[in-house]
Amino acid sequence: MNLLETQLSYQSGLLKKQQYIDEMYQFHQGLFEYSQFLKETDITKIEIVDGGVIFTSKDRGIKIFCDQADKRTAPFEILNFQVYERVDSDIIFGLIEPGFNVFDIGANIGWYSLNIAQLHSSTKVWSFEPIPMTFLSLKRNVEINGVQNIQIHNFGFSNEETNLKFYLQPEASVSASSANITGSNNIIEIACNVKRLDDFITETGLKIDFIKCDVEGGELFVYQGGIESIKRDKPIIFTEMLRKWSVKFNYHPNEIINLLAGIGYGCFTASENHLTEIFLIDENTVETNFFFLHSEKHSEQIQRFTNQVQLDCG
Repeated sequence: MNLLETQLSYQSGLLKKQQYIDEMYQFHQGLFEYSQFLKETDITKIEIVDGGVIFTSKDRGIKIFCDQADKRTAPFEILNFQVYERVDSDIIFGLIEPGFNVFDIGANIGWYSLNIAQLHSSTKVWSFEPIPMTFLSLKRNVEINGVQNIQIHNFGFSNEETNLKFYLQPEASVSASSANITGSNNIIEIACNVKRLDDFITETGLKIDFIKCDVEGGELFVYQGGIESIKRDKPIIFTEMLRKWSVKFNYHPNEIINLLAGIGYGCFTASENHLTEIFLIDENTVETNFFFLHSEKHSEQIQRFTNQVQLDCG
């Protein structure tokens, strides 16, 4: 029996008072188990509130309201694996400077947006999430953190402005994509609006300093639709590139490397505050997240982060 069933059993007379107290005590022990369990994780607090659970991170005090059905949300990942994409995050936070305009494309529930917004009060974050119910979670998380330097938008980006069919797996919202990449039978199909990044930049007059892009296989199309803005502003780019996802869209991640190399970018992988340049992705590549830095505009950052191992050892 679960908590409510046990309570109902007592209220209906099926359990005696002492038996009810003993059984409920076993449930309550879980609260103290989590108290000990959190010590080894990047979660400092779990709040049980009416209607849900709020997790608070240790480092920046980011609050995330979690959907019970979503087993791959960032706080659950932290509970399972102690940290969430720590190596990549450390590099990101080292590259973002005060006053940057940051585009979080595929913001999901806002983990990266909120952490980046808390990094520098002068940093402005534009968060884009096309899935309506995920967007509502993003909106709620921005609100409960009280941040003022995030603007949220309920659309995505691609190489044309249109309505695309997206496939949402409720227990893994991070895998929502405009292709059914997981092949799951438990899929909700949703029509979502996507735009061209170049068009949005033209309409708003914004300048981009940093792009985080994680759209589960559709990354190439985002860059195709924003290539003129990327060429003009030369933002730092942090992106997911997975062969198993991109194949669902009939391209290889090396097409992204080649596209951005054509306008002066190098591709890098991260490990322990260090960047290593790569020139192609093949069957031996295990990394899934990559950084693109422009050879001229970001020469100082490239030198600093590619020399980090030698500096640390020296």
